[in-house]
Amino acid sequence: MYAHTNLVAKDWIKLAQFYMDVFQCKLKLPERDLSGKWLDDVTALHDAHIKGAHLVLPGYDGTGPTLELFQYEEGETNNLKSPNKEGFSHIAFAVDKVEECAELIVEHGGGLVGEIVNADIEGVGRIHFAYAYDPEGNIIEIQKWQLR
Repeated sequence: MYAHTNLVAKDWIKLAQFYMDVFQCKLKLPERDLSGKWLDDVTALHDAHIKGAHLVLPGYDGTGPTLELFQYEEGETNNLKSPNKEGFSHIAFAVDKVEECAELIVEHGGGLVGEIVNADIEGVGRIHFAYAYDPEGNIIEIQKWQLR
């Protein structure tokens, strides 16, 4: 069973507020303030210290998969992501109105990667979607499908 996706944040509180404001994610308590030998062992870091929380994703109750937002006391900056870089590229949210969601993303400190697009995907249906950045540069896909 899928458990969670982790995003390491510059400011986990501000990033959590973005996902709560734009996508109606809900904070799942308790907040985390983690350190100790066990954390050093699993991360292979010395004196690791993490603060953060899990967010319940829209469409799930508190037992479903979450978005885990952690902030390391001594984090490392990651260069701006792009859709074609190897590794995890983006997370996707199904939304009712792509344009309105894109406006919310911009209003809350994010931005669009490219344009909002309509496309026919053979054998699947028509998709109305866009790639966007959250305030820390992580890529989000917002989408609305018309399935066949």
